[in-house]
Amino acid sequence: MLRVGAVVASVGIFLAGADFAVTALIGDQTARQINELSKVALRRSEAAIDSAGAILNRLVAKGPMDCSAGALQALRLHVYQGTIVKDIRTVDREGSVLCAAYSETLEFDNGWARREEMFQSADGQLRLFRVPQFTGAAFGVLRDIDGQRSLAAILRIDGNLLDVMPVGLRTQSDVTLTLPNGEQVAGYHPDASSRPPAQTVAFTTVSDRYPLQATIHVRPQSLSARQDMAYLLTMLAAGVLGGVFGLLLASYLNRPVDPVAELDRALAAHEFKPYVQPTFRLKTGDIIGGEILARWEKPDGRLIPPMSFIPLAESSGRIEKLTWQILKSALRELQPEMRQDKLFKLSVNITPRHLLGDGFVDDLRKVVASSSVSTRQVVLEVTEREELADLNKATDVVKELGEFGFRIALDDVGIGHSGLSTIQRLGARILKIDKFFVDAITRDQSAVVVVQMLVALARELDMSVVAEGIEQQEQVDALIACGVEEGQGYLVSPPLSLDRFKQFLDVHNASAAAEGRISKPELAA
Repeated sequence: MLRVGAVVASVGIFLAGADFAVTALIGDQTARQINELSKVALRRSEAAIDSAGAILNRLVAKGPMDCSAGALQALRLHVYQGTIVKDIRTVDREGSVLCAAYSETLEFDNGWARREEMFQSADGQLRLFRVPQFTGAAFGVLRDIDGQRSLAAILRIDGNLLDVMPVGLRTQSDVTLTLPNGEQVAGYHPDASSRPPAQTVAFTTVSDRYPLQATIHVRPQSLSARQDMAYLLTMLAAGVLGGVFGLLLASYLNRPVDPVAELDRALAAHEFKPYVQPTFRLKTGDIIGGEILARWEKPDGRLIPPMSFIPLAESSGRIEKLTWQILKSALRELQPEMRQDKLFKLSVNITPRHLLGDGFVDDLRKVVASSSVSTRQVVLEVTEREELADLNKATDVVKELGEFGFRIALDDVGIGHSGLSTIQRLGARILKIDKFFVDAITRDQSAVVVVQMLVALARELDMSVVAEGIEQQEQVDALIACGVEEGQGYLVSPPLSLDRFKQFLDVHNASAAAEGRISKPELAA
């Protein structure tokens, strides 16, 4: 009776609360979601400008852009290698074009911005401007070479980059990029054939680095329709959550347990075990390392997934002890395999708070030294989902870790807090593309564009790229086409206990040796 009463009461309370709050909350939530999408569109555009700026910086550093054959060849090479820039031009101080990587593109111009019509970036390094063309408008980024000449990159910011809206609102909205004077330099208009509505709701995000803003216009009736659907979904979710909460409450009432005390008991009993998911080369399938993932093995044999205890461990301050515990165990057990293969790398997740904690570097060195494993075989994955509280201190810690041979990876890239400036300053050597983009890469062209941009940026910063959550061969093919070389996911193996991971390595190495991809002496080295 107690359990039934708890479930019924919980469902009733959740439904009543949802019914009371949903009318006011859904409108605000929808507005917040679309506002966040405008930020996503702006961040993608800023990343495109960052990429163009890096190319122009590299060209200026190489030597004089004097319209000679060699200079034009260098311009064409960078246009060919890039995914964002479609032409690079040398202009004089008045803004007149002196030469272009592809002179044919000049035929499409219907004018050219004068220097005083351009808009300067916050750091003063770049100028943005609109290039009128017969087929629409192009987006220009200019960087000065000296007092007489400048380089201008013409960017390819198209619908794929600005396609950020969910399916239900895609044909009922448009996304635009505009300069401070209101000129539109790019836009995504999926329903271009229809007349624009008389009234729209606008969501605008203004860049603090570039003279640029992204705006999403949505028809008001579309928002209302979405609210009706959201109301039904919210009420359904409230009923389900109420039932789940009621069951949890009933279980708690029958067996009261302090979750933090249970966590401490499990830590003392060493119930948290390291599981390892292999990382592999996309083209060959060779195993090159693994990521340590925590699992809670209960005394009764139940295996508790990480989402059921990691948030509590982080909020209660137990995540540091848990991390050290599974890292020590994994290094101790896999030490023979790591000493046998000096290129094998083992990565472990580190929260930003743990990274910035007192004595972290010294504690890490002691753990690795006690395992007789090279520091160059240990990778620390710092997640982007949690913001770094002190970027300057984090940069110093990462630099110190690098001096001792440790490698730093930035995890969950593309969906977290870090922008390009954070990635540049932090000094990480590995960039891990989130599963969100891997899932979408075979069905959404915008995901392909984002992955290509991340790979291009990683190359500019001399970083390697690893894709997470690979489950299909089609995803592997798409990632290879984007330039990604390494990955991990269920396509090769789920996370395995240490014993099963060792068996997996033995089978893989034996198969590779039999196929002639590696020799037996290399296995024994």
